[in-house]
Amino acid sequence: MKTILITGGTGLIGKYLSVLLRSKGYKVTVLSRSNSEAPNSYYWNIEGKFIEAEAIKEADYIIHLAGAGIADERWTKNRKKELIDSRVDSTKLLYENVLKLNPHIKGFIAASGIGYYGATTSEKIFTENDEIGTDFIASICKLWENESLKFDAINIRTVILRTGIVLAANGGAYQKMSKPIKLGIGSVLGNGKQYVPWIHIKDLCNMYISAIENENIHGIYNAVSPEHTTNEVLTKNIALSLNKKIILPNTPGFVLKTLLGKMAEILLEGSRVSAEKILATGFNFEYPTLKSALKNLLK
Repeated sequence: MKTILITGGTGLIGKYLSVLLRSKGYKVTVLSRSNSEAPNSYYWNIEGKFIEAEAIKEADYIIHLAGAGIADERWTKNRKKELIDSRVDSTKLLYENVLKLNPHIKGFIAASGIGYYGATTSEKIFTENDEIGTDFIASICKLWENESLKFDAINIRTVILRTGIVLAANGGAYQKMSKPIKLGIGSVLGNGKQYVPWIHIKDLCNMYISAIENENIHGIYNAVSPEHTTNEVLTKNIALSLNKKIILPNTPGFVLKTLLGKMAEILLEGSRVSAEKILATGFNFEYPTLKSALKNLLK
């Protein structure tokens, strides 16, 4: 039985992924920032540069999901530092401990974001070979990926999943979007023409499992649905699935910028992102269309 060590295991994706992994017969251990007595939970302190050694020693694979939420708080100077440090420092700490305690793990599979390409609205469909964007989120993703790629440099198969908006029934973006729609106060953001690359949480977690089981998966992949969707289409389809109507006018961009500052860019801008590379590995999406994804979320 292979052991999968997950960071960020108590988050939305980590919880869902843990259940799937256990259902497939894997042993799942998690790194926790609290001294939990829960079984298969190990303590780590990123600021203190500490990880319980046994967590690393027994791991066959590491799935690295930890990182402060990009859209959870306004981007103050301190928050920006936290967003970077929570990703870069945590990855550095894992690398140092793997190098010292278990340099022969079978794989390191890490999260990143489609923010790598920058918050921009264009006709371009971004692939994994495209250049990095020039904004703050792009810089975070680059720093984050650079640390993850250190594992590849010591011959540990490394996979990085540049993830879009994750649609899940019990949290995340879908919950934030559906709540105002249910209350009758939902609206399209900006002009609504910005694309929102998305992925159903089960497809994302299956992608992580495929990265474990398919040794030909190696390198960087976009973790997004093959269907391209704009903010307007996404908003109106969520409303339709809930038997609601969007009756309010679009929320002007300047309102979001006033409320959120620079963070508004990730809501007001967005381009299409290609899923062709992961499809070429033989990966099959269970929810490739928005209609199928939203139908599942209502079950």
